[in-house]
Amino acid sequence: MQVQVCYCAQSGYRLLDLELPAGATLAEAVQASGILALYPELTIGTWTYGVFGKLKPLDALLHHLDRVEIYRPLSADPMEARRRRAAKQLAART
Repeated sequence: MQVQVCYCAQSGYRLLDLELPAGATLAEAVQASGILALYPELTIGTWTYGVFGKLKPLDALLHHLDRVEIYRPLSADPMEARRRRAAKQLAART
């Protein structure tokens, strides 16, 4: 089956196409892609993973044409960022 592994680093994104046997797991796709060697900051157990935007565990079975996504931690708290933007807009009005 064909799958893709996608990772968006700060320097740009990488999309890798793979051919895996039926019944392969998300962890097997990440290992087989070679992405861990390309990006030393990645480690298999500490990052968050998903398939087409939905969080999945490493033992999730993949299907033909799935896109495995590796998610980086957020660089800022979304609520705090929104508060800062709102305060900045309010200050600009006065």
